[in-house]
Amino acid sequence: MTASGPLTVLCIASYEKGHEFLREAKRQGCTVLLLTSESLMKTASWPTESIDDIFYMPDVNKKWNLQHTILAASHLARNRRIDRIVPLDDFDLETAAALREHMRIPGMGETTTRYFRDKLAMRARAKFAKLPVPEFVRLLNDGEIHEFTRAIPSPWMLKPRSQAGAIGLKKITSEHELWKSLEALGDDRSFYLLERYLPGQVYHVDTIVFHGELLFSSVSKYGTPPMDVTHQGGVFTTRTLPGEDPKTVELCDLNWRVLQAFGLVWGVSHSEFIVAQDGSTYFLETSARVGGANIAELIEAATGVNLWREWAKVEIAGEDGSYAPPQAKRDAAGLLISLAREEWPSTEEFRDSEIVWRMRKPWHVGMIVRSTQHARIEELLQQYSDRVQQKYTAFQPPPDRPTH
Repeated sequence: MTASGPLTVLCIASYEKGHEFLREAKRQGCTVLLLTSESLMKTASWPTESIDDIFYMPDVNKKWNLQHTILAASHLARNRRIDRIVPLDDFDLETAAALREHMRIPGMGETTTRYFRDKLAMRARAKFAKLPVPEFVRLLNDGEIHEFTRAIPSPWMLKPRSQAGAIGLKKITSEHELWKSLEALGDDRSFYLLERYLPGQVYHVDTIVFHGELLFSSVSKYGTPPMDVTHQGGVFTTRTLPGEDPKTVELCDLNWRVLQAFGLVWGVSHSEFIVAQDGSTYFLETSARVGGANIAELIEAATGVNLWREWAKVEIAGEDGSYAPPQAKRDAAGLLISLAREEWPSTEEFRDSEIVWRMRKPWHVGMIVRSTQHARIEELLQQYSDRVQQKYTAFQPPPDRPTH
């Protein structure tokens, strides 16, 4: 609340997500405005009962003209006091930061946002803070690239600096392949980086931060690394780790060092780390958002904490308010998702009592299992992965850009 009444929260969403954030903001008494892509006008199923007004921006492949967006938001502010601007997806972070800077609204600005969107900025900042990161090089200067390829043996990873997940990633096995790829990128090559390829086990840490304090943290371990699933097919899985697991303790500490170095004052984050084959742990990437791929549902199953709802509360509290997270449970949970051969596959054959969530999305199959025993979750994920792989799984090559 402000002295003049309820807060007005402007949510930015070029893709459809964040329904529970919108609902919680309304439950908290806010006026909720949504600025979204015009291409979603006929297809998105927004929780309109929790949204006071929806405004549509013309878009090409969900991309908006930034200057037009600034003008549109400024026009909205003529007869509405906008108190918070919140991006609901990775691809909206820069837009929200630019609007905050222009309208002088509290929250993450453009410089800090870079650390949570630009993989080269992440690498450079982490290296400056003496955090472990894979060796990397910016794709600007040919001499620097030659020095890197002489010093770091292939394979390498070619990564777009501002995409999300495994979109646009490419494994490079030789200098010839590298220069051929850079030639194909042309003038766009500076929007990519090159780094050492590290095989290993990938983990994610999902957190809530408020006023510079870490208030909630959940550590999980992917099955097959997400990049391998995206590029080679298979079943995506992840499971929460016990709080007393040494890897949980190590990753919580490393993740907090990352967030402090990057300057997250309040909000939620989803960070990824890799434990290489020699046992060394490296920071891969972070974001100032709720994790995708139904990870929020996984964490809620294990802890009872819904990160979308808590993020709304944190953003509403902002600079001057107070916030305390709910008491977290300590159950174990696992998530399984796969592309499916049928549009609406039936999963009735999976009847274990531990199943607490089933995916309802065309051409997908997915489940979440919960137990008090972590070993039981491992057992179920292995059984289900094998059965899903044999009976349900389909494969589609990954896109070069976001498609949903």
